[in-house]
Amino acid sequence: MNSLLVKANLKFNNISIPGSKSESNRLLILKNLYENISIINISDCDDTRSLNNALQGNKNSINIGHAGTAMRFLTALFSIKVSRTIELTGSLRMKQRPIKILVDSLRSIGADIDYLENDGYPPLSINPSIIRGREIHINSSVSSQYISSLLLIAPKINGGLKINLTGKETSIPYIKMTVNLLEQIGVEVVSKKNYIHVKELNSISSKEIIVESDWSSASYFYSIVALAPIGYKISLNGFKKDSIQGDSRVKTIYESFGVKTTFLNNKIVLEKVSVDQHSILLDLSPNPDLAQTICVTCLGLKISCKLTGLHTLKIKETDRIEALQNELSKFGVLVETTTDSIMFNYVTDFCSGVKIRTYDDHRMAMAFACLGVKTDIEILNSEVVSKSYPSFWSDLSKIGISSK
Repeated sequence: MNSLLVKANLKFNNISIPGSKSESNRLLILKNLYENISIINISDCDDTRSLNNALQGNKNSINIGHAGTAMRFLTALFSIKVSRTIELTGSLRMKQRPIKILVDSLRSIGADIDYLENDGYPPLSINPSIIRGREIHINSSVSSQYISSLLLIAPKINGGLKINLTGKETSIPYIKMTVNLLEQIGVEVVSKKNYIHVKELNSISSKEIIVESDWSSASYFYSIVALAPIGYKISLNGFKKDSIQGDSRVKTIYESFGVKTTFLNNKIVLEKVSVDQHSILLDLSPNPDLAQTICVTCLGLKISCKLTGLHTLKIKETDRIEALQNELSKFGVLVETTTDSIMFNYVTDFCSGVKIRTYDDHRMAMAFACLGVKTDIEILNSEVVSKSYPSFWSDLSKIGISSK
């Protein structure tokens, strides 16, 4: 495991962020179902490569490591496609991440899935079965990926699929992204509040889809610009004004931190224009992946922070609420948490060279690296960024944030 000491001497540059992991992974499943889809600018991250390798291979046992999206999407896909029994497993942390809601939903439409160790958790044995469309109810409060998994396979189910969403809605933008991609390839989807009906579609005409750059990855550059002096700018390539990615909300959130976003053709320019924020209160239930970045931004700007809607963070790569509490506390911040929220008041000063644990979580590494704009900071297990953004450290060096 490597650690990196992060220091900053900021300069302007133009960065090309890789394609969206979320779009890429959904499109890989759709391409497996409809071969005449072409994907341009696909993500090069570990999670996408793990999913692609699993789809390309012919093994009876598949280990997807830490890739949670791959676990959920493949569980659904293999339920309608396998002609042999597949064992689907992952890392130790993956075996602690619940999948019962998805498995129960798949079983209700005919899937034959067994738990190999603990009920409700991977690893799984997925057996050949006959899936038939019907109306199902699924708890939408735990993970939007359960719903997206079902939506992606729905057009290949006899009779399609009708899904009723129950419970508190969370990460809804990711469900909308899935619906948008289905519609792009010609699938008919009827979507109303708490109800989605995906019609059956056996074949499609050839389709080329260009994956937009990843807004979740862009959030770290928003944080850097927010922490920089007034007048600092950087530009990021490959972004759309009408993005289907929910984390594009970052551009609106960071207006509160004094960051202006300007769209120019196929790129965005970020500029620090003001410093007048004293506190922030946000419901992040639509965008929980932004929580770590926003917390670090507030820490760096020495402002109070309260974030709610974070209940899904406890079943991510790590318990992100607990991890944030641990690492923010190293800066003298008194952090209060619940299962759904995190709150702290501003810090008066920074220590230099604080060592940040990453808990095998890529977003912990990247979020805290941004603090290098304000103080030297050491990121442990720094290579974990490859899970979603392999070129992160080299891209930081282009704007004057060095790591060694």
